[in-house]
Amino acid sequence: MKKILSLVLVSALGGALTLGAYKLFIEDQKTMVVNTTETKPAFIPTNNTVYKAYETPDFTIAAENTVNAVVHVKNVTLSSGQYSLQDLFSGRSTQRAQMGTGSGVIINADGYIITNNHVIDKSQELTVTLNNNKTYTAEIIGTDKKTDIALLKIDADGDLPFVTFGDSDDTKIGEWVLAVGNPFNLTSTVTAGIISAKARDLSGNSTQSFLQTDAAVNPGNSGGALVNTNGELVGINTAITSQTGSYVGYSFAVPSNIARKVIEDIMEYGNVQNGILGVQGGTLNSSAAEQIGVDDTEGFYIDSVVEDSGAEKSGLTKGDIIKEIDNVKISKFSDLSGHLGAKRPGDTVYVTFSRDGNLKTIPVELVRNETFIMPLVGQVKNAKPKELKKNNTPNGIKIMKLNNDYANYWRKNGVKEGTIITAINDQKINSVDDAQNIIKNQSPNEPLRIELINENGEKERYNFR
Repeated sequence: MKKILSLVLVSALGGALTLGAYKLFIEDQKTMVVNTTETKPAFIPTNNTVYKAYETPDFTIAAENTVNAVVHVKNVTLSSGQYSLQDLFSGRSTQRAQMGTGSGVIINADGYIITNNHVIDKSQELTVTLNNNKTYTAEIIGTDKKTDIALLKIDADGDLPFVTFGDSDDTKIGEWVLAVGNPFNLTSTVTAGIISAKARDLSGNSTQSFLQTDAAVNPGNSGGALVNTNGELVGINTAITSQTGSYVGYSFAVPSNIARKVIEDIMEYGNVQNGILGVQGGTLNSSAAEQIGVDDTEGFYIDSVVEDSGAEKSGLTKGDIIKEIDNVKISKFSDLSGHLGAKRPGDTVYVTFSRDGNLKTIPVELVRNETFIMPLVGQVKNAKPKELKKNNTPNGIKIMKLNNDYANYWRKNGVKEGTIITAINDQKINSVDDAQNIIKNQSPNEPLRIELINENGEKERYNFR
């Protein structure tokens, strides 16, 4: 028995030694997989900074409040469309109803609604559907094509939910925003994004100053709300840039400060009151600075100052470089026009400018725009009483600068800067407002007729087709 036990122990010991030797010297070594998501660092920082986890912003309250104040706007227009076989035989074109849709934002409990001008343009019938599916006929209170803003009014059964205005000047690039509207007739749609840029000009002529976002906006969103995380209105969604007509990453909104000023003007004055600084020039960059002969590459370079403007009265001159207005940095003309777009004649702004390398800040009172770019003629301005008396006429406007394309023609006929235009299309004019209204209401096929006083003090008439 003892002999058997001894044999078993020896066998077990030998097996253990053999297995250990195999593991140590013969078996291939295998790589150990280490989880790299270990939460504890291999070293301990020496500072006392506490790192907090990033918290995703909560959009729910802002979205809920805004959705109830954004409406679906339906616009019925009449369109001639294509000729049908019946039209061909009858020799006439039958007008057909065409439906367009967009969005709008209720801005007070009484039923005033802000939207885009292009949403309601040429409407024959205009209706508004609320988030509770109630539909009302809408009245157009006023519009402004320049900013693409319109104001509507509906008579509801009671007080309506509305969105309060925020300060679009306070928005920051990278700030979260929500776009709320009715794209593709999908009512009450909410998308999120950030402010991608400010004072963006899409027209190329520096007349626009959009907020750019990457919140998804599609056809039907026009006139809808762009709100911050507090649910405050910071913009009216207006446009996208796309080769397909649908959203591809960028959308644009009229800043709330401009939209608010436009509708307040419409409600108080019946039209938009535009205040101007009275400067002309361009944005500086390396190329422009080299051409002009200045070292500065940022700001707005003043090439000329408008006569009798606030800029002239405050001492701004050719060669000054505007750097800030009311502490808002001016890097391009759309920064300047965007800030002034929320101002009225009589408002005072504080202009910081550079002259000979020295910075100075002065107050400038904005004035009404008394100039107008008249087709075929050029820039015209309200004439002073002494200028009218000199030309022996009781009314008229003055040519400030001739149109470059027609300057030679005018000069050959004795017309130059300072000439007084007394009538357009046989209607006497007393101001640039008169000239604008006559030309705006002119029929497309109607010739332009201009009456003016030449250098000999004689009245002449010109017809342009």
